[in-house]
Amino acid sequence: MTATPFFAGDPLLRMLTGLNLPADDFVVFGSGPLLAHGLRRDLGDLDVVARGEAWRRLARWCQPTPAPSGHGLTISLTLEVADRWLPGWDTDRLIGAAERHAGLPFAPLSAVRASKASTARPKDHNDIALIDAITTTEDAA
Repeated sequence: MTATPFFAGDPLLRMLTGLNLPADDFVVFGSGPLLAHGLRRDLGDLDVVARGEAWRRLARWCQPTPAPSGHGLTISLTLEVADRWLPGWDTDRLIGAAERHAGLPFAPLSAVRASKASTARPKDHNDIALIDAITTTEDAA
């Protein structure tokens, strides 16, 4: 019998799962992958990058608006869903590199770290340290 990961009960992940979006057309990014790896216990929001049918379904439910970054569009459903990440990030490659955790596609920690390092916001420094700690531990094993 397979145990359910602790993060599967997160209300934002439950909301995302309940949307029944095609998993090949989106990826959980931002701090979400830290939750999947047990580096965070909760999230204030859930960042998702979507394309294709996943984006079209969401756009039918909510009007896309310009992203706060000025790059692309977002749809806010308590989830922050963007049609692209920051400049320099290829949506198809990001979604294609997703790792599955509890059936959901999450961005690899290496991509999360690179994104957080490039924005270098004060709130990202702790997440970078958490990622570095786990990758250092994995490299030592």
